[in-house]
Amino acid sequence: MKQALIQDKTYSDWLKELKQKVRSVRIKAAVKVNAELLVFYWELGQDIVDKQKKTKWGDGFLKQLSLDLSAEFPDMKGFSKRNLELIRKWFEICPEGCS
Repeated sequence: MKQALIQDKTYSDWLKELKQKVRSVRIKAAVKVNAELLVFYWELGQDIVDKQKKTKWGDGFLKQLSLDLSAEFPDMKGFSKRNLELIRKWFEICPEGCS
């Protein structure tokens, strides 16, 4: 049965379309995830700027924030102190959001 199914043109055409749909959905999902992460990073930049204006934490808190976020989410990249500084800078450059 397996060999006959593989050789069946209807099945192979459908399988080909299905594989393309899976690839397409994966790309769409990745784009949506990236878009959501961009919104999150911009909002994080806004939060960092706001916290630094309203508190006396200074820049030293970015190192601690980096350590805390990296410890809580070890599988996520992007929480280094340098990245947090760049996220803050991005918000400062585009306070109304960049589209």
